[in-house]
Amino acid sequence: MSLTDKNFNTYEEFEEKRQQADEILEYIDGIIYMSPSPSITHQRIASFLHGELHQVLKNSGCEVFSAPTDVLFEQNENDHNKNKRVVPDLFVTCNPENFTENEYIGAPEFIIEILSPSNKSHDLVRKLNLYMEFGVKEYWIVDPMEKRIMMYTLDENGEVQFDLVSENEKVASRLFEDFTIETENLFED
Repeated sequence: MSLTDKNFNTYEEFEEKRQQADEILEYIDGIIYMSPSPSITHQRIASFLHGELHQVLKNSGCEVFSAPTDVLFEQNENDHNKNKRVVPDLFVTCNPENFTENEYIGAPEFIIEILSPSNKSHDLVRKLNLYMEFGVKEYWIVDPMEKRIMMYTLDENGEVQFDLVSENEKVASRLFEDFTIETENLFED
């Protein structure tokens, strides 16, 4: 999943590669990660969640976006090597001023990643740590293999709260209260 090409040691070199690449590339802590094409199950889940979020967010001032929309976390404007660029499966933002023509800069309010066998540790460890570090208020990891959703939210003190929702249960966003999903609808075969 990661590219180990010594020709891309800096963020600027990564940006050059990304502009020429046909695949989805992410950059975290100096390492370039390539995302494989998603499975049909992944795409069905992403499409379902996008549709549900879109309906809930209508007229709220918030919007849902899906991959391949880049999110750039800037750590230090003077040190581009500390920047991190990811491509979440879905994200919600209520700050349209953070968009450039091709990317979102900063932490979205809500991110959803859908696990695939090839990206489990990337979403469960690297991205979880990154999203919590940069203040993403709510992060869902949808696991179609285990038919469950892991929910991570930041409370008002910046502490991470965790909930696990299994198949045949109802899941509700803490951030967007009207966004509720019956998991049996999400994990239909």
